Amino acid sequence: MDPLRPKATRRHVVRGFAAAAASFVFPCPAFAQSAARVVVIGGGFGGASCARALRKIDPRLHVTLVEPNRIFTACPFSNEVIAGLRDIGAQQFTYDKIAAEGVTVIAQAATKVDPQARTVGLADGTSLRYDRLVLAPGIDMRFDALPGYDEAATEKMPHAWKAGSQTMLLRRQLEAMEDGGVVAIAVPATPYRCPPAPYERASLIAHYLKTKKPRSKVLILDAKDTIPQQLLFEHAWKVFYPSILERIPLSQGGRVVSVEPATNTLISEFGNYDVQVANVIPPQKAGNIAKLAGAADHTGWCSIDPMTFASTLVPNIHVIGDAVIGGSVPKSASAAHAEGNACATVVASLIAGRVPEGPTLEGICYNTVAPGYAFFMAASYHARDDLFAEIVGSGFTSPINGDGSDEVRKREADQAQTWFKTITGETFG
Repeated sequence: MDPLRPKATRRHVVRGFAAAAASFVFPCPAFAQSAARVVVIGGGFGGASCARALRKIDPRLHVTLVEPNRIFTACPFSNEVIAGLRDIGAQQFTYDKIAAEGVTVIAQAATKVDPQARTVGLADGTSLRYDRLVLAPGIDMRFDALPGYDEAATEKMPHAWKAGSQTMLLRRQLEAMEDGGVVAIAVPATPYRCPPAPYERASLIAHYLKTKKPRSKVLILDAKDTIPQQLLFEHAWKVFYPSILERIPLSQGGRVVSVEPATNTLISEFGNYDVQVANVIPPQKAGNIAKLAGAADHTGWCSIDPMTFASTLVPNIHVIGDAVIGGSVPKSASAAHAEGNACATVVASLIAGRVPEGPTLEGICYNTVAPGYAFFMAASYHARDDLFAEIVGSGFTSPINGDGSDEVRKREADQAQTWFKTITGETFG
């Protein structure tokens, strides 16, 4: 277990987090079972990082990554794609380099897990045997949680909470909207993937409207009263979008209780909103394979032992990433990447017959509210009791304002770009 760390300077923390992926050090244990088979399901930041790290720890391990998509489309920075500031191609990565390092990449969906037989069933009817299984299933939408919103409705009211075709659909809807229209973003209660992302999205859509359709407006209908980095967002909104962006919190009737896709109507506790573009972000749960494996509990998420990432419900299965009940650790790309690397070390130690050391995770989240203007929050986490807890003194966030704030925001926007290049390079490059 990592003891409480002394408080560092803000500069040291940002530099450390930006380089965290590149500086991860892997142990080289001597394995009792050099031919052990590890199957990783899910090729996002968590699963791909874990598979790659396992091979770096010991190339003798048989590591298989099961992921139906041949191209991974990253969620971080996808809000810039929606706002027309970035091409979708900049978000897309293949698994070629992971395969070149000796990981067997199977482009199929996992359809079944048999924990007793230790097998994973694939869409083509074949199966894989494993000694250890790592689930990195990401999230699925809870279409039963918001009346009127189902999978068919996403073609009219996109969630765009999985990057790809939904991202481009929302972008096209913005482009097609006449000036003077209203764009509404329905934000669920926590937990959900990347808590600050809806507010970054609202900011960047407001930037698009300000420059392209200045008589239009962004409306955030929120199922929460408080939001991450609230003072930073609200300060930026006053500076950049005072007449364009409005947020209605829970206590003022902001929670959307149902939708009517045919008329693009969002129904809140206090009234109805007929809008031109509706971005509905529904409640979420762990990806479906977690449920099929028996690793998701009644909440829809996966409880784990934070010392080992082992499922508390199913033996020989580890769970990482957005699917996890992670305590203070946010559901983010940065956290998933850190968990993937840490889980690989744990799994390798268990295969070697060694007691794994408790992991320390580092995470950072950047939010861009206008071109060249971003802020961040960062922290370190360790296992405490049954969850991950923030290490006292490790949390940092951008200052709200002050001397040189524009210069600070520009520097943090540049750091965000560097972070994205680093994490995608370490994971896929």
